[in-house]
Amino acid sequence: MFYYIEGNVAVIDVGLAVIDCGGVGYALNTTANSLSRLRLGDKARMYVYEVIREDCFDLYGFATLEEKRSFEMLVGVSGVGPKAAQAILSSNTPESLSLAIVSGNEKSLTAVPGIGKKIAQRIVMELRDKLSKEIGEIDVSSSGQPVFVQGDKRADAAAALGVLGYGASEINAALKGLDIEHLSVEDIIRQALRSMAT
Repeated sequence: MFYYIEGNVAVIDVGLAVIDCGGVGYALNTTANSLSRLRLGDKARMYVYEVIREDCFDLYGFATLEEKRSFEMLVGVSGVGPKAAQAILSSNTPESLSLAIVSGNEKSLTAVPGIGKKIAQRIVMELRDKLSKEIGEIDVSSSGQPVFVQGDKRADAAAALGVLGYGASEINAALKGLDIEHLSVEDIIRQALRSMAT
């Protein structure tokens, strides 16, 4: 099983990057967001998701773990295959996808070519349900008082970070000290991700 592949970027094409690792070129299906971070000849690390079936052995590569986690969540939804998940993540960053799921914004999903209303509804429904369980575990109040109410910016941001695969303790630590009142949900997510990356 591959966790990541690191090497020089040998080829960049639409939806595809080839990473030369010790003289072997690994073809990785990837998103527009990940491709935008790559430069021909530069060293790169791509986190890998394998699709192994009787008729194929495909590798999907992602520049960040957040994008890989989002991909894994999407392919876990019934009716969403790897190609559809790749298309969704080419049109949405992990942050904007998380926000769309948490806020029930199906339009940002149906804007992706090949994603119809039924699939968009299923993605929102299945992943939102998953998140509601995780939200119950998260307490980000310094006073210990429950802070999560429907539509609360802190709750929405925490749920979106949960979609990206972060645990309750990581989310608690990342949200501490942020100026929640004056930031948009997207800015809260961005700043939390930045603090978790350091």
